[in-house]
Amino acid sequence: MTKVVIIGGGAMGEAIATGLVCAGWDDIHVVEANPARRDELATIEALHVTGHLAATIPGARVVVLLVKPKDVVAACEQLAPLLPDGAVVLSMAAGVKLASLATHLPEAASVVRIMPNTPARIGYGMAALSPNEHVDDAQLALACSITDAVGASVVVPENLQDAVTAVSGSGPAYLFYVAEAMIEAGVQLGLPRDVADTLTRQTLLGSAHLLARGEHPSILRERVTSPGGTTAAALAELDAHAVRAGVAAAMHAARDISAGSSGVSPA
Repeated sequence: MTKVVIIGGGAMGEAIATGLVCAGWDDIHVVEANPARRDELATIEALHVTGHLAATIPGARVVVLLVKPKDVVAACEQLAPLLPDGAVVLSMAAGVKLASLATHLPEAASVVRIMPNTPARIGYGMAALSPNEHVDDAQLALACSITDAVGASVVVPENLQDAVTAVSGSGPAYLFYVAEAMIEAGVQLGLPRDVADTLTRQTLLGSAHLLARGEHPSILRERVTSPGGTTAAALAELDAHAVRAGVAAAMHAARDISAGSSGVSPA
């Protein structure tokens, strides 16, 4: 039995906890300061909810920090004297570097920095994990099993976390932006809004399932594109408006903002 303590019971904390419970983990604890939120979380079957970290932390093998970046220092300083030997700390605080976390945790603490994304809330998340030098293979495998409970995971060096943020951290918003544009264009073409909405949502969902099968996006695109046809004409317009360049510029901007915020937690 692996005891997991999640500090922070917000939307992502609930998603992680629920995913683990659904995957058969039976020793999951959430520490949440807000009494009303604790009452909400307490309705989840097999989940242990409390407001007291000190009474909950003994025996934990994994501690998940799911607090806002501005609250990381306080959370780490509260956790530090209580952290069990051999436990691994997983931080999902955006932009907070491993070095900053280490400053406020015990010396040689095993820490993994993680960038999740919002689809984790429905079990389709993507997480990138960056361990520090004290994390052993078993701890890293354990960390991956936790993020895999709400989607999929990859392991990357910490210096790539800003790029990860640009691709998968912010990525869902790019697709939602495209969805908005497609719906509005459909309405402009004369479709009722509810019909344009349904067509767009199902098209994106079906296309995502095709991508999930592993074929290269170019091959999938070519299968829809007949020479001189409607799709070819549409794609030519996208190229004329430099959409690929716009996507690249957007992702570079996201990367740069992430890199600029990586010192959120003061030493």
